[in-house]
Amino acid sequence: MKKHSGMRPQDIVVLLKIALIKENWLAKDLSKNLKISASEISESLNRSAIAGLLSADKKILMKKAFLEFLEYGLKFVFPQKTGAISRGIPTAHSAPPLNHLVTADEIFVWTYSKGEYRGQAIEPLYKTVPEISIKDEKLYELLALTDALRIGKVREQKIAIEELKKRIL
Repeated sequence: MKKHSGMRPQDIVVLLKIALIKENWLAKDLSKNLKISASEISESLNRSAIAGLLSADKKILMKKAFLEFLEYGLKFVFPQKTGAISRGIPTAHSAPPLNHLVTADEIFVWTYSKGEYRGQAIEPLYKTVPEISIKDEKLYELLALTDALRIGKVREQKIAIEELKKRIL
C-alpha cells in the first residue's frame, strides 16, 4: 500500500458522494459525476482507505469513522474563513437543509458566476463543487452541511452533524 501523505479536501467530496450511492459504484462514475480526474479519484480512494474511512478493498464507506472525522476533525484539517462579498451558490446555514432550521443575517456562498445570491464567499472543498451541486441536490445538501461544520457556530455545527448522521447512517 502507498504511503499516506494526508487527506485532501476533494477526498471529503468523494466520500460524501459514495455515502449517497446505495449500490456498487465505479471509480469512473465518481470521476464523471464529480468532475474529478480518474487518477485523482484513484489517489483519493487510496488515501481514504489508508485513513480508515474506506474498507481495505476501497468499496465500503466506514460510515461511523467518516462521521467522527467530519464532526471532530474537518474544521481543523480543512479550516475556512469567510471572504469578500461575492455572487454564488448558498452554502453552510444559508443552504438547505439548514436554512430551514437556522435563522441568520449573513449569507455564505461558493463563488460561482451563474449563482443567483450574493454573500460572503466560502472556498469550496474542491473547485467543481458549485457546478456539481447544481446537478445533485442530495450531494449539495451534504456539502453545505460539511461547510456548516467548517465555519458554523457551535449550535449550527450540532444541527449539521445531526443532519449528516440522518443522511449517512
